[in-house]
Amino acid sequence: MREAMKLPPPSRSVLQKLSTSMCLLVSLFLVLVKCRGASSESTNLIGLGSYDITGPAADVNMMGYANIEQTTSGIHFRLRARTFIVAEPQGNSVVFVNLDVCMASQLVTIKVIERLKARLILLMNFNLAVLSALHSMSVANHLKYGDLYTEDNVAISGIHTHAGPGGYLQYVVYIITSLGFVQQSFNALVDGIEKSITQAHENLRPGSIFINKGILNQLELLLIVKFAGELLDASINRSPSAYLNNPEEERRNYKYDTDKEMTLMKFVDEEWGPIGSFNWFATHGTSMSRTNSLISGDNKGAAARFMEDWYNTDVMHKGFESQSLIKSGAYKVPRRISNIIPDFHEHRVPLGRLNALNSYLHFVNQIVAIYPDEFESTRIIGERQFEKAMELFQNASEQLKGTVRYRHTYIDFSDLPVQLSEVGESNELVRTCPAAMGFSFAAGTTDGPGAFDFKQGDDEGNAFWKLVGGLLKKPDEKQINCQDPKPILIDTGEMHEPYDWAPSILPIQILQIGQLVILSVPGEFTTMAGRRLRDAVKEVLTSGDKEESDNNVHVVIAGLTNTYSQYVTTFEEYQIQRYEGASTLYGPHTLNAYIQEFNKLASSLISDKPVERGPQPPDLLDDQISLLTPVVMDSTPLSASFGDCKTDIPLDSIFKRGDIVKAMFWSACPRNDLMTEGTFALVEILQSGNNWEPAYDDDDWCLKFKWSRPSKLSARSYATIEWHIPDAAVSGVYRITHFGASKSLFGSVKHFTGSSTAFTVV
Repeated sequence: MREAMKLPPPSRSVLQKLSTSMCLLVSLFLVLVKCRGASSESTNLIGLGSYDITGPAADVNMMGYANIEQTTSGIHFRLRARTFIVAEPQGNSVVFVNLDVCMASQLVTIKVIERLKARLILLMNFNLAVLSALHSMSVANHLKYGDLYTEDNVAISGIHTHAGPGGYLQYVVYIITSLGFVQQSFNALVDGIEKSITQAHENLRPGSIFINKGILNQLELLLIVKFAGELLDASINRSPSAYLNNPEEERRNYKYDTDKEMTLMKFVDEEWGPIGSFNWFATHGTSMSRTNSLISGDNKGAAARFMEDWYNTDVMHKGFESQSLIKSGAYKVPRRISNIIPDFHEHRVPLGRLNALNSYLHFVNQIVAIYPDEFESTRIIGERQFEKAMELFQNASEQLKGTVRYRHTYIDFSDLPVQLSEVGESNELVRTCPAAMGFSFAAGTTDGPGAFDFKQGDDEGNAFWKLVGGLLKKPDEKQINCQDPKPILIDTGEMHEPYDWAPSILPIQILQIGQLVILSVPGEFTTMAGRRLRDAVKEVLTSGDKEESDNNVHVVIAGLTNTYSQYVTTFEEYQIQRYEGASTLYGPHTLNAYIQEFNKLASSLISDKPVERGPQPPDLLDDQISLLTPVVMDSTPLSASFGDCKTDIPLDSIFKRGDIVKAMFWSACPRNDLMTEGTFALVEILQSGNNWEPAYDDDDWCLKFKWSRPSKLSARSYATIEWHIPDAAVSGVYRITHFGASKSLFGSVKHFTGSSTAFTVV
């Protein structure tokens, strides 16, 4: 008997939630009934969701560059969890969550799944009575505990921005620079992901999904696969010498040393029309530099916002005219603001509806685009991805038809037997290794160089750093030979104090939606590694169906999904021991291990046979250590109050589009309240009746919220709000408003607000 039957009597708040769940159940039942009678054009239920996951905007080390001095101190634009759900009316469903974070976390995934299962337990308690009245056992089966959203069919993935708060992963090596675990970062993610999935579930409606074919120019037609456009000027390979070590015969099959194709899904509601999109394009989220301290989704988060804004313009509804959002004069963009902002008394006031169209982009291989100014670089690379996505969205015509299926298993990569098959030779059995990082890992990369005297390509190491690494854990001869030619700097897979330093058990997953197959991988694959994995899985999926053309199966890789285990190179690239090879944790045969295990999942999928669940990864939440200093208190000078202007805008100031307006306020630590689905900064415009209406907030590209202290230990702090007046701004009278929350010495938190002097934009 399940524990659900032993739940204590629900509280008033729980009863309210249960009542809501019952209403949602009835709504879903009506949707399912409607879908049964829907036209053949709609084959699935589709639902989209989006929620704020912006973590602490002060004092927390950013995840990605491992630069201990890079801590958050404001917001460039907010981070979001964006979700799509595709479900058969009376069958399987799959969930994909795209996070504006560096990577997924095993611990976050575990806790989200626990919450989803708990939510379904509550739903089950009501659906028995409701479904009895509705006489619909098919719906009961669809919603019963354990059958809807589990680790098997839920994929949680990161876009790889290096400008988000860290401290949310559970393994030691990934939280050293964040001074251990950061509960606020973790909670923001788990809460936001759950709410995003819940939104998508509540939004399930009959609809169709399309893969783009696009209208491509002559050059692109020469380089194209059937369903993907190519983006040629947004990325470069940062380790070309390693790529060149792959067999020449293999390299001749490809024109570029990076993956140039973009793959896009288009979601179309049966009644409302287009409501969303999702696309994959491989580029590194490092347009924002290792010295940046403003929370940002980097170029992929920017591309998503540009796509959302474009969808909300008249241009889309006038035939999808291909115009850039950014190019001045093309059209005016109605501004998108957060769903909710803080109010002086209520702290949260609804403002409007978030755009339904989301652009999801994924990282597959090690490529990066570099421009001199980080904000301009982010805009340029984001805009190029947006423009290609817009083009493919406009012309998407191949409908995804067929079953919705999935497979998931856990694999222990620390000592996995791998069968190598060589043409004309007998099979060779090799093994993966416990995780270890090489010397070139410490050298860093082109977009994030390391410290000291480490250099990429080091396959020997030096005596001094070997001694330092040996003080932590000296690898034995077996590990040294297994990882060869990697010289081991840190033997992370064999270090378990105070708890595990690196993962050994990893999830792998396949999601199928008709012709589209998504490979969920828990790492960063190089270009050639990704190509080999895709080709291998596609061969398995098409080998048993002679009538099915290879071109009708579209295989994409979703990197950084469900957990994180650093890099995966080819065997040949591993020999060069650049950063990626040194960060391929499980030795030279890591890629072959992935191919072997994914082929098993693919075979299980087409044979409709279950797979073993595998060993469960650890839940290390109770073992976590945090050394981050809490907020003690906030203060202001006796002559000022929180929210007062420290540096105001001069009276009767007049600005024009393109100017920068700044105001500085006496503030408090942003960790006191993350302002989730709200804002720390707001630009308001004066309307008739002396009413101030919100125009831009800290989720807008043009508005930056910068927080600072006069000294590290000071209880005083400032908020500088900087508005780059966009071309789309209408003429009028504006003011800048700051929202925050201060903490007293006794621990109480009080919200405040303050506004600048009004000014004019002409």
